[in-house]
Amino acid sequence: MTDLNVAVRTLCEFAARKGDLDLRYTPAPTSEEGIAGHGAVQARRGPRYQREVALAGQCSKLMVSGRADGYDPIAGRLEEIKTHRGDLSRVREAQRNLHRAQLRAYGALLCRQENLNQIDLALIYYDVGKDKETPITETALAEELWRELVQLCEQYSDWAEQEASHRHERDLALKNLTFPFPDFRPQQRALAESVYRNSIRQQTLLLEAPTGLGKTLGTLFPALMAMPTARHDRLFYLTSRNTARQLAVDAVHLLRKKQPGPLPLRTLELVAKDHACEHPDKACHGDACPLAKGFFDRLPAARKDAANHTGALTQGVLADIARQHGICPYFLAQEMARWCDVVVADVNRMFDQSALLHALVRQNDWKASLLVDEAHNLVDRARGMYSVELSQARLLRVRKQAPKALKSKLDGVSRAWQSVIRDHCPDISREPVMLDTLPGSLTGALNRLVSAITDYLADHPPDLALQELMFESLAFTKLAEVFGDHSLCELIRPARGKARLSIQNLIPADFLAPRFEAADSTLMFSATLSPGVYYRDLLGMPEDTCFRSLPGPFTRDQLEVNFTPDISTRQPDRERSLTPIAELIHRQYQQRPGNYLAFFSSFSYLNRVRETLQQQAPDLPLRAQRPGMSADERTAFLDDFNEDNAGVALAVLGGVFSEGIDLPGDRLIGAFVATLGLPPFDHWHDILRQRLEQRFGAGHAYTYLIPGLQKVAQAAGRVIRTPEDTGVIWLIDDRFLQPQIRNLLPAWWA
Repeated sequence: MTDLNVAVRTLCEFAARKGDLDLRYTPAPTSEEGIAGHGAVQARRGPRYQREVALAGQCSKLMVSGRADGYDPIAGRLEEIKTHRGDLSRVREAQRNLHRAQLRAYGALLCRQENLNQIDLALIYYDVGKDKETPITETALAEELWRELVQLCEQYSDWAEQEASHRHERDLALKNLTFPFPDFRPQQRALAESVYRNSIRQQTLLLEAPTGLGKTLGTLFPALMAMPTARHDRLFYLTSRNTARQLAVDAVHLLRKKQPGPLPLRTLELVAKDHACEHPDKACHGDACPLAKGFFDRLPAARKDAANHTGALTQGVLADIARQHGICPYFLAQEMARWCDVVVADVNRMFDQSALLHALVRQNDWKASLLVDEAHNLVDRARGMYSVELSQARLLRVRKQAPKALKSKLDGVSRAWQSVIRDHCPDISREPVMLDTLPGSLTGALNRLVSAITDYLADHPPDLALQELMFESLAFTKLAEVFGDHSLCELIRPARGKARLSIQNLIPADFLAPRFEAADSTLMFSATLSPGVYYRDLLGMPEDTCFRSLPGPFTRDQLEVNFTPDISTRQPDRERSLTPIAELIHRQYQQRPGNYLAFFSSFSYLNRVRETLQQQAPDLPLRAQRPGMSADERTAFLDDFNEDNAGVALAVLGGVFSEGIDLPGDRLIGAFVATLGLPPFDHWHDILRQRLEQRFGAGHAYTYLIPGLQKVAQAAGRVIRTPEDTGVIWLIDDRFLQPQIRNLLPAWWA
């Protein structure tokens, strides 16, 4: 067998971790902060200092390689830099031991490479909040370091051989992967060919693929087939909905079941911690949670069982394996993300500030293929990932009952709050105030508070209120450090002691660009991705991103699209529109009784139309969405769409019933859309328009038209779901006939 390659960090994380899982309130810097921290330390060194020193050497059966952070050949000193926040004593012993093991492994390679007898080793801990270095130094003999490296390699070599064999068998099987059905659906082959070419060419593609193509299987199958040729290490299928995640897991299961032989493909379903945690009332460390006690001692056996499992590692499967070995299922899943070929997860696992998958790609230098389902949602999701709100009320509640050790820091934040209010919002008002710059006194006070709470919680029982305040404050300070024209700062004071200060992201491109750069190939797909340049700009995708729109599998005679040149739903015209809209809905229902959805811009407008319908057509079966419906109520609302329960359901555009629901056949035969879906013309959106105009020269379209009409297309797209469906769409507003509006609607509606 050829040399087995392993990175120093991977080797140490596999073989050198022992003892308890311990995540006691030691908030870690983001990957961006870590990079900046490394740069800050390296910049202070002299001209002879060598940065990012490449090291490699054959040890046992392994070719071990990595990059040491810095080396001074004159002083004979090798450095490994680790970033942290708060008191260094809060970095747990297990973590420190891992850091030391990495440094000593680098030392062994350097001594062998440079023929040194001994080396000075320095573990540099850098506090990103205080810009402070703390060195921990030792002098080590080359012979001793090499002996330790051999021990690590011997622990890892059997696993490495297994992994190499698995990769060989996986790629062999994927080269001969067969489609699980006799033939493709209409346009599904074109979809698959586009995905395959994109993977092979290592490109980024925005692919608009209408409903009914079988996008889940039509993207997974070719992306898997391409993995051996593209030399992809991992495939990440990312989505925004749990139901879509399940569809992806089911698609891989179908592929596995339909192959003539075994398909050695490790598939992992990642779920949120809230859904996987067995002891949500306990903190994540060995003194509090039995599943954290001795976690790393029992992990190897659990990891082996998980790796040898022949089916998908779903939430339930991982829970069973974890239970057998007495370890935490959530962190077992985190570990298996290192070793699985396909990971099905929420988009935040690749794109948010502390994304696990992005970190693993960077750490292991993987060639990763991304499939992002329902990609039209990523703009809003990403804005949320890089936004945060600070609550004065939360601070005041905690301050009343806080321990004395934290009183001075809490008082400092309270005074900073008062200063911000006095300077920017002295009067009670529900109207927000936009701040040009962040209040430095408040962010400084928050940093000091975070450090104090971190230290306090390390020595005291868990306190949920303190934790929530700490995480809120930490999230704010992290985004404050990178505040720029991609975001805005909003202050609102609706009542005394109830002020809220938020950092709201407007342009996620600046944060997401490094995530796309880390991927070898990316496919963003959805039924609504036009115009592609909008998504490329706002998401920070590469300049050479390609766009393709596939024709739908449906014929034009399946869908009747109607316009209403004489009805306006503009705000001043709403009252005049009620009777014509009610008459239109009633007339359509009389012509073809069945199930219809009617969408409106607000609950207020919806209720006015409902009242009019009840007066003019009392025999028309009606039901309506209500604000704040529970999950059971939403399910019941959808269950009412059946052949035996015809009627018209009224809903709000952009709400839970306007996308992501599947009502094929006679469960839904028509939709009325009485709005362009435009966001409100308020101060906030005007600032967004200005920023987008400055950055991209398309402020109005990017703020109003494209987001609004995307909602329209998604809502109306509920009507035709299968090749057998027929239906009707009514676009109720004279503006739908304007050329600039019609050009943004799906082409096959023409």
